[in-house]
Amino acid sequence: MPKIRLQKYCSQKGLASRRKAEEYINNGWIKVNGKVVVELGTKVDPEKDVVELAPQAKQEQKEFKYVLLNKPSGYVTNLPQKGERQARDLLPPNLGHLKPVGRLDKDSEGLLLFTNDGVVAHRLTSPAFEHEKEYIVIVDKVISQEILSKYRKGIVILGKKAKPVEVTKFKGTTYSFVLREGKNRQIRRMLSNFGCKAVKLERIRIACLELAGLKPGQYRLLSKKEKEKLLAYI
Repeated sequence: MPKIRLQKYCSQKGLASRRKAEEYINNGWIKVNGKVVVELGTKVDPEKDVVELAPQAKQEQKEFKYVLLNKPSGYVTNLPQKGERQARDLLPPNLGHLKPVGRLDKDSEGLLLFTNDGVVAHRLTSPAFEHEKEYIVIVDKVISQEILSKYRKGIVILGKKAKPVEVTKFKGTTYSFVLREGKNRQIRRMLSNFGCKAVKLERIRIACLELAGLKPGQYRLLSKKEKEKLLAYI
């Protein structure tokens, strides 16, 4: 098997994102076959070489927290105005310092990720990485095939052409929208452009993270397996 860069290996194995692995290498916090590595161009054999994180890196990662919340409608993710309720308030005090990754508008509900890992937050929100976000949307009327075709090719929103959107029709007026960017109120604007309105909008997936199992207002920490999967995914 050909050798690969150490950063890529760490990402694939869920040890750290590539960017974080580069930081660890610069700090001398990664060992390969028992020897500290400080060269960013170092390559390893995934089948033969043994890669270990130094105690400093492991301790730093212990301090990273990742929380999934099922945000109910009526809560805001940005700074609340007078009388508004903030999604962060649904978390216990010991997790209140975590920041939401991206936004869900006040009338929308569903999956929100909270974390203090800046690298993960950047990777999931930057349009350059095109990570998927999936929504189940109930619309006030059936969307014509002509309009669906336009969504799939990309339409102009806020003066710029949006990236193509995967749209799948379910039963009645229920649709799945899969976005690869996060323009302000994108789905609602897409619908409004053609005289439609979202009756209910729920985000059910962010990249490899899924809402399943969480009732509105409930939260949970990512499992070790989920964290490894997320780091490898991004």
